[in-house]
Amino acid sequence: MGERLISVLVLMSALGSGLVGGIFFAFSTFVLGALARLPAPQGIAAMQSINIVVINPLFMAAFMGTAVLCIIVAAGALFGWAGPHPTLVVAGAVLYLVGNIVVTMTGNVPLNNALAAVDPASAEGAAIWARYVPDWNIWNHARTATGLAAAACFIVAWRWPAAT
Repeated sequence: MGERLISVLVLMSALGSGLVGGIFFAFSTFVLGALARLPAPQGIAAMQSINIVVINPLFMAAFMGTAVLCIIVAAGALFGWAGPHPTLVVAGAVLYLVGNIVVTMTGNVPLNNALAAVDPASAEGAAIWARYVPDWNIWNHARTATGLAAAACFIVAWRWPAAT
């Protein structure tokens, strides 16, 4: 791969990581907090709706497309195509893949599935909601931090000149 192409892919990885981290930041700092202030049935119903609507082409392109880019640029870094800072490129890719993809699949999605299975107006729903909000947000804080840290790694790798 040419150096120019890898440079563009690293920049795109930075933009995708930052965008996804920013989406998770919004949830961590105000969206879930606003839902938690609602009566449990309303908060549950709203989050159930969000969990359905989020599976759309634009979000999935950003979320999973960035994962694909991370795999490509990490492979490029490991095979010597990544420019002067391959360690930062690999670090950014690992941060995004583990902190966003793996955490989502092992932390947030199981909680979302449990919430999807309850009647918002039920006592079971209220009990799950009481645990869901803090547990989900802990995982989401991790996704926020790792998405933004990945973006920072990619930006520094992309812009930091090589030592001469």
